[in-house]
Amino acid sequence: MAAAIAVVPGQTGQNTPKETVLEHLGTPKVTIPHGDERPFIRESRIRPGESLGAALRRLGLTDVALASQASSQGIIKQLAGASSPGSLLTVATTATGHLHSASITRQGSELSYIIEPHDGELRVSSKTVQLESRVHMQGGVVQSSLFAAMDAAGLPDSVAEDLSRIFGDDIDFHTELRRGDRFSVIYEVYYHRGHAVRTGKILAAEFVNRGTRHSAFLFRHPNGTEDYYNQNGKSHKEGFLRSPLEFSRVSSGFSMRQHPIFGNWREHKGVDYAAPHGTAVRATSDGIVDFVGKQSGYGNFVVLRHGETYTTAYGHLSNFAKGLQIGSRVRQGETIGYVGSTGWATGPHLHYEFRMNNVHQNPLTVRLPDAQPLSGNTLLNFRQQIAHLSTRLTQAQESRMAYID
Repeated sequence: MAAAIAVVPGQTGQNTPKETVLEHLGTPKVTIPHGDERPFIRESRIRPGESLGAALRRLGLTDVALASQASSQGIIKQLAGASSPGSLLTVATTATGHLHSASITRQGSELSYIIEPHDGELRVSSKTVQLESRVHMQGGVVQSSLFAAMDAAGLPDSVAEDLSRIFGDDIDFHTELRRGDRFSVIYEVYYHRGHAVRTGKILAAEFVNRGTRHSAFLFRHPNGTEDYYNQNGKSHKEGFLRSPLEFSRVSSGFSMRQHPIFGNWREHKGVDYAAPHGTAVRATSDGIVDFVGKQSGYGNFVVLRHGETYTTAYGHLSNFAKGLQIGSRVRQGETIGYVGSTGWATGPHLHYEFRMNNVHQNPLTVRLPDAQPLSGNTLLNFRQQIAHLSTRLTQAQESRMAYID
């Protein structure tokens, strides 16, 4: 549904002076032609299959030539895809439909494109919009499936996916859900001029499964990194990912094998993952870069150190992630390089090693260590940070139980 605001010069519309409304669009102040003094501000999202010109006409533009020009390839190219369905279109026109300015903000973006007429032609400029962060809280009860309950609660898909990922190690959502399980989630939503543009991070969440309470709170460490922990400070993150590639297949395991190039039998002290050239390779745990460069048969090679005990190694890379160097800190899941066939390789694949006290272990079968829980002053700081969020979650669950009972 389109929203329209008419603002009379010298008065206010929705408590906002005319000049302020137009500046919100990212446009300069304009001079209203005499006899046509009432600019109308209309907003709506671009509809599927709708051209930009058609959307402008729907929101009050009467100039057919400008509407046609707005749908031209030149303007569309300048908008860089921002005129796609779902983008927020704001149009300022005179009462008779002459264009003052229009702005387009794509969903999930903080960049707004401004369209203005000049001597019968349209000009496009861009600016970064200021987003307002608000905190939302939603909750629900499982009746059939997790996502059905989240849909019924009005949770955005991105929040639902993050929630299932955070609790994925504690709850098997395919087999362990029960009717009557409950959840609450506190999360960020970013707004621009009163319209939700995108969701942010989950700040806190609680899931009661089979009577057992599971909690998750976002904690910012002193170094700026963020992770989720339960109310006791135990991490929701795995200590190590089992695989450094999101989608791949094992082409050679941890065993004795005949070398594909030299033909002799030798110990294969890692696992090879077949994947297309250029596939992103991710760090399997938080760590520090111990080595990055070329190393004999490994080709382009990266070694990460994870504390005093563990190291992981990644070979045959086509290239390294930009800015990666010895001493760099990397986060679990962060891209460190790309699959290639450098060194002694017959085709694109990743050679991955997992070492404990410099002794090679089978990455597919080794018991992976858990992430370290919070302790000492860090745990105390964490509890202080989450106190108000924990109270809100508890109150939400208690009120929901009272309602159910």
